[in-house]
Amino acid sequence: MASSIIPRHYCSNFASTPILFHSNTHSKPLNYSFSHTNLGLRTFTTRCSYQPPPTHHSQFDHKHKGKSFCFKQSVISIALAVGLITGVPTLGWTNDAQAANSAISDLSVLISGPPIKDPGALLRYALPIDNKAIREVQKPLEDITESLKISGVKALDSVERNLRQASRALKQGKTLIVSGLAESKKEHGIELLDKLEAGIDEFELILQDRNRSSVGPKQKELLQYVGGIEEDMVDGFPYEVPEEYRNMPLLKGRAAVDMKVKIKDNPNVEECVFHIVLDGYNAPVTAGNFVDLVERHFYDGMEIQRSDGFVVQTGDPEGPAEGFIDPSTEKIRTVPLEIMVEGEKAPVYGETLEELGLYKAQTKLPFNAFGTMAMAREEFEDNSGSSQVFWLLKESELTPSNANILDGRYAVFGYVTENEDFLADLKVGDVIESIQVVSGIDNLANPSYKIAG
Repeated sequence: MASSIIPRHYCSNFASTPILFHSNTHSKPLNYSFSHTNLGLRTFTTRCSYQPPPTHHSQFDHKHKGKSFCFKQSVISIALAVGLITGVPTLGWTNDAQAANSAISDLSVLISGPPIKDPGALLRYALPIDNKAIREVQKPLEDITESLKISGVKALDSVERNLRQASRALKQGKTLIVSGLAESKKEHGIELLDKLEAGIDEFELILQDRNRSSVGPKQKELLQYVGGIEEDMVDGFPYEVPEEYRNMPLLKGRAAVDMKVKIKDNPNVEECVFHIVLDGYNAPVTAGNFVDLVERHFYDGMEIQRSDGFVVQTGDPEGPAEGFIDPSTEKIRTVPLEIMVEGEKAPVYGETLEELGLYKAQTKLPFNAFGTMAMAREEFEDNSGSSQVFWLLKESELTPSNANILDGRYAVFGYVTENEDFLADLKVGDVIESIQVVSGIDNLANPSYKIAG
């Protein structure tokens, strides 16, 4: 069988790394190279045991039964007419290295301003609401992240402008915000509005004291209030899932899970709990399938099956099957490719955006954040996703935020929102002790795990 040789060291600091392909169509390996940058770790929370990593970062290889998510490399020229390698996650290694002449055919998908990489912000903007007043409060609070990139206390002047803008927008738009709350959630939404107003007053005192260290935590608190208010504006599930998928497990809203991983052989991390928010508003079939499998304890005790600095992946069960076998049919249960496009009211199913000719379309759930969670599938079978999932770790030349070749090809259905940095410490063979739904289980419709007992 022909083989594909793909770099497994995306964290390395080599200026140029060769990439070789062996395929049925080439008698000699194709040789390309491109640079890599170090994978930076951000601030960690206290739900993981951590020791400072050693200065030497070892590379690790692993073997499993040929079902890992292959990021297939292919060539394309952008700025310098030089070959650039693209990558595609699949269920199994593929033999052909073909040119992706339209995968990044138009970089006009780039949006103005810095790309949004924070998972919380991505989830807030992905909510199916249309209330300009609350968005005008949200945006300057989100912009504080950029303001904090200014060195020293000078950043506080910029933060102060952000806060004044948010406070003014809240005062001017409060009536419209209240009117946008769903009737059944109005009381809770008003309670959050009161907390938001009080929090802004407290934030002003922090800035008066020039206390930079308190800015980030207070910003996070206020944005949690904003996100809660926005969720209280969603009245029920906003659209009908296509009839052919209507009886599958569907997540009609959002849910959160905690994934507890036991680290076998890593001196830096002993155990970690990853908090993951699943978005059924934008991927009800994909997220519903995953929650249903979680409730079946499908992933409990399963090993991490790929971890190379680019992605972490799991979900391939023991045995010849590459997905979840439904006991009621004795066949692999598959889900369709499901992509929500910005500006649309419902997802598109069964085709990539490239196949639909939507080269400039933005996805509601992009591969922008460290720890973006998506469903793997067979490369040439759009509707072959089952149980294998992956988390994207590295923003690289292949996957720049807002110009990501994975967007529109693979179904994103959630983001790791706590301890996402520790994903980079996971290794093949580390064990998922458990995944538990901690909120939103009532949003799961047609749960098959209950039928199975």
